[in-house]
Amino acid sequence: MTTIRRKNTRLLVLGLAGVLATAAGAYAQDSNVKAAQDYIVSVTKSNPPWSGPTSGPSAQKDKTIVYVSADQRNGGALGVAEGVEEAGKAIGWSVRVIDGQGTVSGRSSALQQAIALNPDGIVLGTVDAKEQAELISQAVGAGIKIVGWHSATNPGPSQEYKLFTNIATDPLDVAKAAASFAVADSEGKAGVVIFTDSTYAIAIAKSDAMAEVVKDCGGCKVLSVEDTPLAEAATRIPQLTTSLLQRFGDQWTYALSINDLTFDFMSASLASAGVAQDGHPRSISAGDGSEAAFQRIRTSFYQSGTVAEPLHLHGWQAVDELNRAFAGQAASGFVAPVHLVTAANIGSDGGPKNLYDPDNGYRDAYKRIWTGK
Repeated sequence: MTTIRRKNTRLLVLGLAGVLATAAGAYAQDSNVKAAQDYIVSVTKSNPPWSGPTSGPSAQKDKTIVYVSADQRNGGALGVAEGVEEAGKAIGWSVRVIDGQGTVSGRSSALQQAIALNPDGIVLGTVDAKEQAELISQAVGAGIKIVGWHSATNPGPSQEYKLFTNIATDPLDVAKAAASFAVADSEGKAGVVIFTDSTYAIAIAKSDAMAEVVKDCGGCKVLSVEDTPLAEAATRIPQLTTSLLQRFGDQWTYALSINDLTFDFMSASLASAGVAQDGHPRSISAGDGSEAAFQRIRTSFYQSGTVAEPLHLHGWQAVDELNRAFAGQAASGFVAPVHLVTAANIGSDGGPKNLYDPDNGYRDAYKRIWTGK
């Protein structure tokens, strides 16, 4: 009898422990979902106030700069180019844009052309500094100041790659915003495929961080991480999408990519498979906020969100950072806050050009620095 009682007591304790463990797991899961939902609320608020520089050197005169784009088909690189040209006109400089056309050889050729022009400064538009380290070193040796946009993993000056500064929102925050949307929107049940491109160090940093956010959500799952070159998205993504649908079926509920370009070529395959344009998998990009992405989000056409970079603002910042370099001053240290554009806020954040361009007075702020007025 005593043995039976002990056995029953032990079973009761084990059963209670199991219940408590399940409850603890459910509580942790609920906490993760609530934290993700709260974070999404904070990063979708429209038009955060200007938090960038308000002082700096006056406009340096008679400067010539070249914007070297990794690929002008990429909405991010294109948007920053437009910002650089706009800011260059405002400060009184000569600006030229050279397109690397999406290949390593093309980027090398574009940078060689830029160096041959002997400009005062070069802006690298998502040209990876590690990939082009030799040419960047050559340019710096010739006295040319180099500012990167998405050229290194982290924002700020880079002694390793000889960049006066690298402009970007924090890639880990960008990744957190994109992945948190999947966690929050799914209420902690997301089945995720992540698209990356190991050509770029910043892409790997983003995709690794997105995977960690998803893994921290107990009810979510990373189904696959797909490493596919952005430059070959047009030929690879359609078939890859079909293959993933066949492989994972209804388990695949969210697609996360390091760039909007992935989703430019996914919709036809989703439509052919009978996926509703506002159904699953739902697509969220961890940058850059291209015009095409805004149009898809606005019409609920196979994309739910993008962590939109303030592309024109970043172009103005690039010009301001070069002005500081020409004046012998330090970089500004400004990092724009992360912002997620969804169907809920695109009416206020999309603008007439389907481009995230915060209405916080940044153009006037930079002009006041350059003119002293």
